[in-house]
Amino acid sequence: MYVRTPGNGYHLVSPKWGRAAFGLPSLRSQQRWCQAIALSSRAQRGICFLQRSIKVCLQEFLLSTKMVKTPITSVMKSPSARTISPSAAKLRFLKKLRCTLRYEKQAWALGALRVAGVDEVGRGSLFGCVVAAAVILDPAYRLRGLRDSKLLLAARREGLAERIREHALAWAVAAVDASRIDQINIYQASRVAMREAVMGLAPAADHLLIDALRIDCGQPQTSIIHGDAVSASIAAASILAKVERDRMMCEWDTVFPAYGLASHKGYATAKHLAALREFGPTPLHRQSFAPVWQNPVPQEAFGFMEDDDLALEASAAG
Repeated sequence: MYVRTPGNGYHLVSPKWGRAAFGLPSLRSQQRWCQAIALSSRAQRGICFLQRSIKVCLQEFLLSTKMVKTPITSVMKSPSARTISPSAAKLRFLKKLRCTLRYEKQAWALGALRVAGVDEVGRGSLFGCVVAAAVILDPAYRLRGLRDSKLLLAARREGLAERIREHALAWAVAAVDASRIDQINIYQASRVAMREAVMGLAPAADHLLIDALRIDCGQPQTSIIHGDAVSASIAAASILAKVERDRMMCEWDTVFPAYGLASHKGYATAKHLAALREFGPTPLHRQSFAPVWQNPVPQEAFGFMEDDDLALEASAAG
């Protein structure tokens, strides 16, 4: 049997050895190697496919059917999609919590008959008072839809506030104004407002559930982190306090229209800070808060102040 060699010559070889005589693989061996390579490449493609995320695979399908135009991978790589603000992260966390009667049931099991939830609203605002509320829910009546007031729309809060006032065993609201906040700081002012709300309950509570604080009073207390998101009584107090403070801000908005209090409720939004830079703080701004004292523009006298001065002068002259 003649076989052509690499040097373009011919060589007589034994049929027993065939191509192996020249160190060349047999045709059968080549076929097996090709099959093995094909199988390994298929396996690699399968592994790569499994390693892809479901979102990317779904996006490829949607792009192939022309249902979307922007790849999800480009959105996922954008910095705005990867990072969120601390406040947005906190809201996401609060939305995952369930507001139940777990802590109220524990207090009832210990012998308490009137368990009050206590919470405050407006601690981070730059304008006006901090408002606190205390609510004793009726164990025989279940109020559905209670949750942290920050997670509710205004119309929903208003509706729940009416039901709370109607069906609660007792409720009370108290406030500490901006001048007092500047004197004793916002933390102590929040505690004072909470204590006054508790003292205003009739009948009085025999156990308190408080959102992350302890106050100076004789009743047993349970301090709960994120209490307004996990306790129905604290959530009810949060709703009442929020509705009351929002009402106050809308009223003050008619007196100080340049600051937009009805929209941002006195918090440090871009619009509010711009108004502070342009017009300076009002007498009801919290002067101890940095965004306020950093904008010491002289404030003009308002009409109601001039009327008060004239009344005082007239009474003194008479």
